[in-house]
Amino acid sequence: MTEKQSDVAMLRALGHPVRLGIMRELAERPETCACDFTDLFEVSQPTISQHLKVLREAGLVVTRRRGVQICYSVRSEAVAALRELLGQLTPVRLADAG
Repeated sequence: MTEKQSDVAMLRALGHPVRLGIMRELAERPETCACDFTDLFEVSQPTISQHLKVLREAGLVVTRRRGVQICYSVRSEAVAALRELLGQLTPVRLADAG
């Protein structure tokens, strides 16, 4: 996957309110298990699993097995890449450009 494709995949993954909410929760509470999200977002476990799969495939989260549970955390490198991408979108003021 090229860098541009990776950027698009991350932004697309964050474009759903549940997935963005999951990322916000993981930023506050790393190592959260998938089952903990069903109550927060009032959606079924299979729906949460699908959203987590999208986030994982976009490279936004990492997983760690804890017994029979899979715990998720934000992938800090992905957040850094998003921060850099958004920084590239900051408009240059006309006074700075001339």
